[in-house]
Amino acid sequence: MTSTTFTARVIPSISAVDAKAWDACANPPGRSADEAEGERFNPFITHAFLNALEESGSVGGRAGWTPAHVTVEDGRGRLVAAAPAYLKSHSQGEYVFDHAWADAYERAGGRYYPKLQVAAPFTPVTGRRLLIAAGAAQGAREALIGALRELRKQTKASSIHVTFPTAEDAERLSNAGFLLRTGEQFHFSCEGFANFDDFLAALASRKRKAIKRERRDALDGGVEIEWLTGESIRREHWDAFFKFYIHTGSRKWGRPYLTRAFFDLIGATLADRVLLVMARRAGRYIAGAINFIGDDALYGRNWGAIEHRPFLHFEVCYYQAIDFALARGLRRIEAGAQGEHKLARGYRPALTYSAHEFADARLARAIADYLGHERAAVDRTIAHYEGHAPFRRGEGDAGGEERLGESFDADV
Repeated sequence: MTSTTFTARVIPSISAVDAKAWDACANPPGRSADEAEGERFNPFITHAFLNALEESGSVGGRAGWTPAHVTVEDGRGRLVAAAPAYLKSHSQGEYVFDHAWADAYERAGGRYYPKLQVAAPFTPVTGRRLLIAAGAAQGAREALIGALRELRKQTKASSIHVTFPTAEDAERLSNAGFLLRTGEQFHFSCEGFANFDDFLAALASRKRKAIKRERRDALDGGVEIEWLTGESIRREHWDAFFKFYIHTGSRKWGRPYLTRAFFDLIGATLADRVLLVMARRAGRYIAGAINFIGDDALYGRNWGAIEHRPFLHFEVCYYQAIDFALARGLRRIEAGAQGEHKLARGYRPALTYSAHEFADARLARAIADYLGHERAAVDRTIAHYEGHAPFRRGEGDAGGEERLGESFDADV
């Protein structure tokens, strides 16, 4: 796949790509937070994170995620654009659900799989998906989109799905002809709060009292909390956390995606970007959550426990994250997929995006119609959530305190 200016390649393993060259596209240096399209440094699109998934067997092999990364070089052989891409034989581990589309298309006689997925696997975190190096010649992004389309044709994939792109990448893909889909998550804004007490002071009285009670009850019986990052994370901590991850993942959704080796590789390459929040009782770890640290955001990812204790999930995943992010001077916390229960803990609804293109024009028309209705429903849902945020009147919402569902999942 070539043009007069650029050469595109499909790479079956990210280990074949120079790490510095990839990272220069994924997280170009020297930008301010306002120029970084959501995040100056996003750990989930780094060479180290994606390589850990491959080397550990979390993707590849029989996992149903076959790496097919797309790279674009300029006339001098410099890597100027890239996309983390996978050929998928199912729709698991994506957090943007298209199972109904696949079922409808196959009942109509079509073949939905394989499909081409541009994503950070198992990671519902917004980030750049069209990775462009600083100083890339004009047209590099268009060459990358064209290469993705060519790969879809060559592999006879039914479609391209770009999940959790930034708003800017979503708009670029929409302008290129992709169908835009929206969703919602819950994020915490650190702006205006120096510490947890400042945050509590902004809440309606009943919500403030409820959170104080939850924090007391979570630590009742001698539960202690540890923050572990960098060299303080040892093998025994990974062993304990993996036990929590497997126990909760198997109980909640049946198929934990990440292997034990993944955590060792992350510990060796990205430990300074990891925060483990671990709960200990009577000298024994009983629960924990893994977070990744960006330059602007803290990303809550997975949680697990081997002991059920009231409110411990909220303490380990949400309140400790707020404490850490405020202490570190971060701008926000992204708490993963799902979870209306996050709203009562100060996390506000945030819009997410995905972009989709289909080879079959009939399928594209049907999904375009569906997405128009879905986007309107998402807007109504976010407006409803905003009306039930826990903050005092005058703090940006109506101060509603209606009780919402408190479901749990293995994702933070």
